[in-house]
Amino acid sequence: MIALLNGSLHTKEVDRLVVDVGGVGYEVLVSLQTFYKLPGIGERVSLHIHTHAREDALLLFGFLEEKEKVLFLLLCSVSGIGPRLSLNILSGIPVEELEEAIRSRDVSRLRATPGVGKKTAERLVVELQERVTAGPDKGTAGADAASPVSSEAVSALVNLGFRRTEAEKTVGDIIDSGTIAIADVIRDSLRRLGT
Repeated sequence: MIALLNGSLHTKEVDRLVVDVGGVGYEVLVSLQTFYKLPGIGERVSLHIHTHAREDALLLFGFLEEKEKVLFLLLCSVSGIGPRLSLNILSGIPVEELEEAIRSRDVSRLRATPGVGKKTAERLVVELQERVTAGPDKGTAGADAASPVSSEAVSALVNLGFRRTEAEKTVGDIIDSGTIAIADVIRDSLRRLGT
């Protein structure tokens, strides 16, 4: 699973870019927040990556800041919200504003994002309000709720066909036991889930 890309920026479009890493070009989907902060073509770039595996594709989602990636993973954990909609939400609302909208239950602000209707906005508030930190200067989320390892492992298991609730419980138990490397968490989860 790819978690970080360091290379030169080969191509830059509004929603995607290509990063040249040792002669191999990786296509990465990005939010507008990341796009506007990117360096120029040919310059070095370092991106935090979320690898999303589907039956028909392997998609890379990239973020200049770890905080945006963590919030992306939180958004993906909400039922009915996939990675594309999560990226769309991050394109429409800066990270700090999104956190504040969730904390303050500002459904109308969330609905201002294309693709987010009333029910989706309400679901975001209900499922994420307690998972986003109380203070604006304390980061994106609490350690266990927003752990990138936890979110990535759950995402990988869901993509392999396991139910989200079952994946979340198994991953949580494994991380609570002290395992923190993503590969170990996924391997141990698969072992516990009987595959």
